[in-house]
Amino acid sequence: MDQTQHDRLLIIDFGSQVTQLIARRLRELNVYCEIHPYQNVTDAFLAEFAPKAVIFSGGPDSVTREGSPRPPQTVYDMGVPILGICYGQQVMMQDLGGRVEGGKISGGGGTAEFGRAYVTPSDERIDLLAGWFLEGREQVWMSHGDHVAALAPGFEVYGTSPNAPYAITADVSRNFFAVQFHPEVHHTPNGATVYENFIKLAGFKGDWTMAAYREEMIEKIRTQVGDAKVICALSGGVDSSVAAALIHEAIGENLTCVFVDHGLLRLNEAEEVVGMFRDHMNLRVIHAQEQDLFLGELEGVSDPETKRKIIGKLFIDVFQKYADQIDGAQFLAQGTLYPDVIESVSFSGGPSVTIKSHHNVGGLPEKMGLKLVEPLRELFKDEVRALGHELGLPASFIGRHPFPGPGLAIRCPGEITREKLEILRKADAVYIDQIRKHGLYDEIWQAFVAILPVRTVGVMGDGRTYDYACALRAVTSVDGMTADYYPFSHEFLGETATRIINEVQGINRCTYDITSKPPGTIEWE
Repeated sequence: MDQTQHDRLLIIDFGSQVTQLIARRLRELNVYCEIHPYQNVTDAFLAEFAPKAVIFSGGPDSVTREGSPRPPQTVYDMGVPILGICYGQQVMMQDLGGRVEGGKISGGGGTAEFGRAYVTPSDERIDLLAGWFLEGREQVWMSHGDHVAALAPGFEVYGTSPNAPYAITADVSRNFFAVQFHPEVHHTPNGATVYENFIKLAGFKGDWTMAAYREEMIEKIRTQVGDAKVICALSGGVDSSVAAALIHEAIGENLTCVFVDHGLLRLNEAEEVVGMFRDHMNLRVIHAQEQDLFLGELEGVSDPETKRKIIGKLFIDVFQKYADQIDGAQFLAQGTLYPDVIESVSFSGGPSVTIKSHHNVGGLPEKMGLKLVEPLRELFKDEVRALGHELGLPASFIGRHPFPGPGLAIRCPGEITREKLEILRKADAVYIDQIRKHGLYDEIWQAFVAILPVRTVGVMGDGRTYDYACALRAVTSVDGMTADYYPFSHEFLGETATRIINEVQGINRCTYDITSKPPGTIEWE
């Protein structure tokens, strides 16, 4: 989508682990921004993108190293405000005539600074720091080995910390600002104010809203698709649901959704998803009931990677089968989000370790000869939810916890059987009901039950039982990349375990998983 109708901010990524947080903070302020790795930011790119302001991210490298990441010199000559963060500050100083000294990590003798620190102000104040230092100092989060040793000409100091004498610097005449800390992380409690002040002084109108995005994207879809047919893989998750609703608003009956029921869904899930989209939103939905195919292929399989690969391959085959029945289909709709786009053009461009395979419809466009429609590829997850509200999707759907493509298969360690799936569905339904009854659902990122591949001895009604054990899982997270377990009270856990054991035949023991991510993953497989 060409966002020329919006003021645009460019974030030049130097490899920080928290660059996405910068974009999220700006989007929360209704500012359209994009992240691009430094090596892609050329003079030609800058001329085409025409940013109204630029932010340099942090990064792991040292500007004292020959060949270290740098922006093109042109960026300093554009006459737009620039904010450098951590490594970004050091880049500005080194490029503009200052000096950076290496810390211990890069072989120098300087003092590194990691973690919580406190910045105090200089006597002079600037607009970037409006609302700061109201109580004399500000808590910030530092993460740097190198440090600025001499300012570039035109820069002055506006804040210091014990190990960063140039913690906040600025050349006010050119609207160049640089901070050694990370305002985007929540460990800098007042950090959002820095971004708010920066976009104000840069003159942003704050016109990036989901209402505007909805109207613009509808026109974009109509222009792209014309009178052609579009098919969409509908999972019932937030991303595919919002994508389907938006495309349907744009092209109506020319959209057909395919909902593949692989027999690994939660209790009543297929009926709820198909019912909402077919009966209440009047979408064309093919309910592909392929439970026997999937469960038959999974019979006797216990390795988690093999399970995922079987499910992924079957999903593609089944989707292909039903897509072939749709005459005139030229486009495939996918719920690709902006984090997926960022990661596909990552700073390093290098491979990452495969923790587990991800189930998606990747590979379908080439195989099917279809062109892609990806109406959410510029949005973060919270923006997708906001767009869903704009489109009138029920809050119960928009706020649903994430549910993996392989479904209950990866919540059933070991061999999958129909009996274990039925037990798992019922236990999960009781658990989620408990969470909702206690008003905790929206505080939790994801919650589910895993049925364990062991049986345990129990006593019920003076008789011996030998049934399955289950593990309850609930985590808090912002984006799913890291997570911590939800701190339920012992009363809640006791009450929930009692309900599951009493109401679900086949389970006689409950445990609660208190593993964070990392070292664990959110799902069990």
